[in-house]
Amino acid sequence: MLHTTDIATQPVWTILENVMDPEVPVLSVLDLGIVRHVSVNGNEVEVVITPTYTGCPAMDTIKASIQMELLAAGYSPVSVKQVLSPAWTTDWMSEEGKRKLKEYGIAPPNPKQQVCHQHLFVVDEAVQCPHCQSWHTRRISEFGSTACKALYQCNDCKEPFDYFKCH
Repeated sequence: MLHTTDIATQPVWTILENVMDPEVPVLSVLDLGIVRHVSVNGNEVEVVITPTYTGCPAMDTIKASIQMELLAAGYSPVSVKQVLSPAWTTDWMSEEGKRKLKEYGIAPPNPKQQVCHQHLFVVDEAVQCPHCQSWHTRRISEFGSTACKALYQCNDCKEPFDYFKCH
C-alpha cells in the first residue's frame, strides 16, 4: 500500500480503516491494499484505488462507501478514481488482513506458489486449511464464492473453504 501520510491526509487514512470490503466484511480497504494514494487540499479529497481484478463487482460499492464516509466526515468534494496499472497483487494485502481472512475461515494467499508441475499451466498449489491448519487439502473448483477465490476442501477435517488466490 502506498500509505504516505502527512498531517492533512492522516484523518482520511483513519477513516479508510473503517471502510470494509462488501465481499469479505472483516477486511478494510486498507487491509486489501487497494488504496494507492490519498491527497487532501482543504476539504477536497482524492482517493485512488486499484481493483483486486479488472471488472471486480465490489468496486462500485467500495467507491460509494469511501465517498459516503468522507462526505460524512465533512470532506467535499470527494473524488475516488480507479487505476488499473500497476495491477493489484496479493502482496499489497496487509499481514493483519491475511490474519483476519484466516480467522474468518478463508485461506489467505500464499506468499508464492508452493508446488508447480513442469507442464505448462498445470499448478497444484498447497493451501493450508483455515479451520484445522492441515496442509492436506485439494482444490474443488478454480472459482469459489467470488472470482478472486478458489474453492478447496480439507482432506482431514472435510470442511470446504475459500482460498484467496495469489495474483
